[in-house]
Amino acid sequence: MTESEDQPTFHDLGLGTAVLRALTELGYEVPSPIQVGTIPALLEGRDVVGLAQTGTGKTAAFALPILSRIDVRSTSTQALVLAPTRELVLQVAEAFGRYAHHLPGLHVLPVYGGQAYAPQLAGIRRGAQVVVGTPGRVIDHLERGTLDLGGLRMLVLDEADEMLRMGFQEEVDRILADTPDAKQVALFSATMPAPIRRISRQYLRDPVEITVRARTVTAANTRQRFLTVAGPRKMDALTRVLEVEPFEAMIIFVRTKSATEDVAERLRSRGFATEAINGDLGQPQREKLIAQLRDGALDLLVATDVAARGLDVERVTHVVNYDIPTDPESYVHRIGRTGRAGRSGEALLLVTPREKGLLAAIEKATRQPLAEMELPTAEDVNARRVAKFHDAITAALDAPAHAVFRDLVLGYTREHDVPLADIAAALAVMTRQEPGEFLLPPDSAPPVR
Repeated sequence: MTESEDQPTFHDLGLGTAVLRALTELGYEVPSPIQVGTIPALLEGRDVVGLAQTGTGKTAAFALPILSRIDVRSTSTQALVLAPTRELVLQVAEAFGRYAHHLPGLHVLPVYGGQAYAPQLAGIRRGAQVVVGTPGRVIDHLERGTLDLGGLRMLVLDEADEMLRMGFQEEVDRILADTPDAKQVALFSATMPAPIRRISRQYLRDPVEITVRARTVTAANTRQRFLTVAGPRKMDALTRVLEVEPFEAMIIFVRTKSATEDVAERLRSRGFATEAINGDLGQPQREKLIAQLRDGALDLLVATDVAARGLDVERVTHVVNYDIPTDPESYVHRIGRTGRAGRSGEALLLVTPREKGLLAAIEKATRQPLAEMELPTAEDVNARRVAKFHDAITAALDAPAHAVFRDLVLGYTREHDVPLADIAAALAVMTRQEPGEFLLPPDSAPPVR
C-alpha cells in the first residue's frame, strides 16, 4: 500500500457499508493496486483476470466485492472460490469471515480433501452463501448431489496457475462448464501460461485484465522471527519476551482499535509503561505520544496499522505483531517501523497454530523465511529479574542518600544483632512485591502449541 495522498481509499471504491465498517475495524485504510483495479470492475459485474503475486492483497480484491453484492436473505450458494490447497482454502475462508463481521446471516464454508464429509454436509444444509474449496472436493460434492450451484452468481479461481500445475485442469474445466453460464468469473494467477490463457478465452466474457507485481521487500537489517503460541497465551508469551529481550522502544501491532486499549491495559497491569494509539486519538494526543516515544518517556506503544502510518521514531528497536496481519503488505509496512536510519531492528510475529497459512504467505511474499524462536523459559525470566535486581543494588550504592541509610542499617544491626544479609533482604521486601511475583516458579511455562 502506498501512502500517497492521491490514492483512493476503500470508501472511494463503491463497497457496501457493512464491509467498509469491518475494514475500518481491521485497520484497513488504503487499498493496494490490485484492489484498486479489481474491486470496481467486479462491483460492475465485469469478468476479471488478475495477474498478481501472493502478497499483493488479491484475497480482499475479490472477497470485498463478493460480500458487497451477496444476498444474505438467501441461503443458496452464490459465490464459489476455488483454491489449490487446503491451507489456502482455510486462509481465504478466514479472510471472508473477518470482512463479513457485520453481515449477520452470512455463512462461509471451506471444503477440502482430508476432512470428514459430515461437517461439510452440515454446513451445506445450513446454507452457505460462500463456498471456498479445492477443485477435487468440490467435484466430489457435485457428483454426490450434495452441493447445488444452480444459483451461483460468481466464481473465483485463486492461484489458477498453481491449480493447473497440481493437475486440477480437468476439474477446473468441469466446474466452469457445469455452473450457470450467466455467472461472473474472476481468475487470479501469478503467471499467464497457455492453459490459463485458454481458460480466460473460453470461459470469461470480455474480461478486464489487471497486472500487478509484488513490491513487498523487507529491510535487510531487520531480523525477523516468529513465536508459535496458543491464542489465550499470547499475553503471557509477550510478557516473557518483554522481560528477557533487551529493547529501547517497541511498537506492538494489533488489528482493532479496541484491542489497542485492551492490550495496553493488560501490559500496564503487569508493570509495563504502555500507551495505546488508534484512530480515536486527536492529533494533539497522537503527537504527544509520539514525542514521548521519541524522547524516552515511553517505551511501549500498542497501535493499529492506520494509527502507525507515518510513525517514524529512530529509537524503535522492536516491532511485535501481536495479531498477525491479514496480508503480507501490511506486515512489510509494520516492520518498516524499525531498522530505520541504518540501524538494526527486530521484528517478532506471534502466530497461533491456525495462522500458519498466513505466516507462509508472508514468507512467500517477502521471499525471506522467518526464524522460529523459543518461548523464554521461567529460568530465563528468573535470571533476567535477578540481573535487574543486582543492577538496582549497584545503582543505589551511588545514590546520595546511601551514606545516611548505611549508618541507619549499621545502627540496627548493632542494636538487634541481626546479620546484614537479613536486613538487606528485609529492605528488599519493603520496597518490592511479594517474592512469588518477583520470581516465576520453574514449572509455570504457558503451553504454546
